[in-house]
Amino acid sequence: MVLIIVVAALALLAGLAANRYLRPRLLSEDDDTGMAVKDLVGPLLTLTVLLLAFVLVTANGSYGKAEVASRGEARALDQLVEAADYGPVAQREALQADAVCYARAVRVQEWPAMADGKGSAAPNVWSTDFRRVFKELEGKPVFGMVVSADNKRSDEREERLTQATASIPGAILWFLLATLIITVTALGICLPRRNNRGQILTLVVITALLTTALCIIKDVDRPFGGIINVEPTAIAEAERQATRDFLRHHTAADLPCDDEGNRRAV
Repeated sequence: MVLIIVVAALALLAGLAANRYLRPRLLSEDDDTGMAVKDLVGPLLTLTVLLLAFVLVTANGSYGKAEVASRGEARALDQLVEAADYGPVAQREALQADAVCYARAVRVQEWPAMADGKGSAAPNVWSTDFRRVFKELEGKPVFGMVVSADNKRSDEREERLTQATASIPGAILWFLLATLIITVTALGICLPRRNNRGQILTLVVITALLTTALCIIKDVDRPFGGIINVEPTAIAEAERQATRDFLRHHTAADLPCDDEGNRRAV
């Protein structure tokens, strides 16, 4: 994001410098004439529409999918805990404890890792524990419900991790940045050299808006990092409910994990 802002600022300065030193050699018209302010609005609208239509929509779609997957994973985990209530006491309590630890591992360890487009192995420990308990429930009526909920949880987690990576190729972002440079520089050349305060102000506004659009695209394209990000609110709520159910008959010390979702040493 910093690179985009720096390059855009350099493009603006290059355009203004070209207007002062290169324009007299390219154009023979009077220095008081040039591109009017209203003429700058056309490129602004065109480029803004192109950026929003072809890139921002894609980035926003990735953000939306990440948010939906995060909520879906939390709901599936909650359904798993609720379905466990229909099973034997030992397996019910084991699944409740594993659900708490899984949610902690996702919230504390995997969420920060997704800011860099990566995942974490910590939640895998508890999803493996889920399957171990499922084997003990095989043949019981509750077996189908917990397996179905866990499959849903797994699918939603996979989708969440997929959306954590950038959906827009880096080549496209570089192309957009190059387009911004060319556009701003060309507009700077077309400005009149005198009596041009209005045109310069408009060019600065155009540069700022296009730069902001590119920064938003880059930020939204990484749903779990940056200014506009998906918070672990849903998984935190699932953790709270699972903890509440587990603490009905146990204490926090009975959980097999610490506050970060790591398995306690036995």
